[in-house]
Amino acid sequence: MRMLAFQIGYSRCQWRESRAGFTLPFGVAWKYRRTMSDLFGAPSVPPEAAGAPRPLADRLRPAMLAEVIGQDHVLGADAPLGTMLASGALTSLVFWGPPGVGKTTIARLLADATALRFVQISAIFTGVAELKRIFEAAKHRRANYQGTLLFVDEIHRFNKAQQDGFLPHMEDGTIVLVGATTENPSFELNAALLSRAQVLVLNRLGHADLERLVRRAERLMDAELPLTVDARQGLLEMADGDGRALLNLVEQISVWKADEPIGRDSLADRLQRRAAQYDKSGDAHYNLISALHKSVRGSDPDAALYWLARMLEGGEDPRYLARRITRMAIEDVGLADPQAQRVCLDSWETYERLGSPEGELALGQAVTYLALAPKSNASYVAFKGAAVAAKATGSQTPPKHILNAPTRLMKEQGYGKGYAYDHDEKEAFSGQNYFPDGMERGIYYQPAERGYERELKKRVEYFARLRARRQND
Repeated sequence: MRMLAFQIGYSRCQWRESRAGFTLPFGVAWKYRRTMSDLFGAPSVPPEAAGAPRPLADRLRPAMLAEVIGQDHVLGADAPLGTMLASGALTSLVFWGPPGVGKTTIARLLADATALRFVQISAIFTGVAELKRIFEAAKHRRANYQGTLLFVDEIHRFNKAQQDGFLPHMEDGTIVLVGATTENPSFELNAALLSRAQVLVLNRLGHADLERLVRRAERLMDAELPLTVDARQGLLEMADGDGRALLNLVEQISVWKADEPIGRDSLADRLQRRAAQYDKSGDAHYNLISALHKSVRGSDPDAALYWLARMLEGGEDPRYLARRITRMAIEDVGLADPQAQRVCLDSWETYERLGSPEGELALGQAVTYLALAPKSNASYVAFKGAAVAAKATGSQTPPKHILNAPTRLMKEQGYGKGYAYDHDEKEAFSGQNYFPDGMERGIYYQPAERGYERELKKRVEYFARLRARRQND
């Protein structure tokens, strides 16, 4: 009778237990908890039992953490997750990485390994009302001795208020939160949530990892793909580090009828290359512009052109690139090659006149010029140093001898008195002080011994000697 009562529903079980005051034997308690937990989640009916077709990526999904490919840096014995599982203490996590690297699979297997109920939602489709139901169901499970691992895909798409809603349930142990994001958590997630979860970076799959995945698929299908060695390499390149995309391509190829192995060119004709992972307003945007800038700074025209092409291929606005390239001329080339800035502005104007794709060649020429130009950030550093000094000295006025004196009253106050007109001075240089009275002279511009700045350095030193001589006269 008690077992029947347990399976009727949670409220009746709770009523009888509170009045009878009995304790449940272990086997009964387990069945009771299992029954109750099933009340608060979708029924787990295997797709194959219902006769539904299963994609290759789903059929090949790892059944244990040891089968996950390409993420040993987080799953190894001495890695973060390996250490957590060995100690039996799984904390809330945020998986940060590109698509198709195993974020969902690892979360599901973590739930299996820790006997937690796995609940999966997507921030794109889940509203506040559904979150409340999920948290309430997790509380019921917890009251019945079962924890909940809540996996939130695209967690960065939740707004600040929604993210804050997870905090009390994480803190009291109602849920172990595992979030997945393709965007930088530091920019997209609340500091409060990040302080309660460990961020783990999952890597895009390398060619060796993808090849292991192909071989695993071939063993499952009991057939090799009808591809030449070169075409097989092309297949890995098409996947672009995404294991799920690779398995989708493998599934397409596996049904092809071929009398002889298919070559790379034929493969490219039959399959569309996967679009590059690039978000013009996301993490990839900042990563690639950083790579372009640093390649220019490192005087590597080939790498710089590669990253420029990657951004253009991903759909980046060429005008944004033109502006950033001009910034590179100012920041990294500077006065070591004053012509660099003009080259960038000309390339920008050329793009405006020609448009895409012809105008993009002009941007490529500018990038090549910058990469090969002599480099100096002396002017950039000088300006930043002067800005720091300007903030530190507040509102000090210029010395009176260089103040403008358009009126008689100002002249009577000493404005402009003693000013030396440099063109009338010997060597057209007076050596007067132009900093505020009482302020120590700052030295901000220190040109490099490279390119045109080598000549500017000689001039700086020349005027410094003249200034010292005038002050000693």
